[in-house]
Amino acid sequence: MDLAERQEVVAKNRAVQRQVYGQTLDVLLRQLMMDLGINQVRLADVLGVSEQMLSQLINGYRAKSRDPGAGYRLQLLCELAEQVATGRVPAADTDIYVADIKRDPGTVLVPAQGRADAAGAAVKRAVREIQSSLRAVATAGDLLDAAELLDARHPELAAYLRVYGAARTPDAIAHYRSHLSD
Repeated sequence: MDLAERQEVVAKNRAVQRQVYGQTLDVLLRQLMMDLGINQVRLADVLGVSEQMLSQLINGYRAKSRDPGAGYRLQLLCELAEQVATGRVPAADTDIYVADIKRDPGTVLVPAQGRADAAGAAVKRAVREIQSSLRAVATAGDLLDAAELLDARHPELAAYLRVYGAARTPDAIAHYRSHLSD
């Protein structure tokens, strides 16, 4: 492929990126890395794509990833960057959220999957909102300190702070589900 053909491919791919993402991925991903304080290697790891694939996306040699999980995690990272920018999530806690996003299986709801998946997504959203609310007002360390102070007189509240303020999202989801029937 000669230079003119490569330039044409890149132009077409960037047009697709603008349609899908509202801007080209080089702009979006570089801003995301800056906002979250992560490098390209870490971003590829969190998205679940190879470093080569991420480089091709950034440079316009590919329009988008074919993995819907990568698109889902990209959306979560963009939401996280917005929450950090608005102060709803402390910048110091970014790594905790990025790690949770990396562990996210990337389940994308498809109407045919039915109500069980929708309910699971609703639980996950509820848990993430609780986590975001707590982590917007205090760091994970501060929440653990507060939990320790509450342990003797209010053990349930202390557990709540530990689970939603500092634990991994899957643990918080399990806790949330265990209390749905209470």
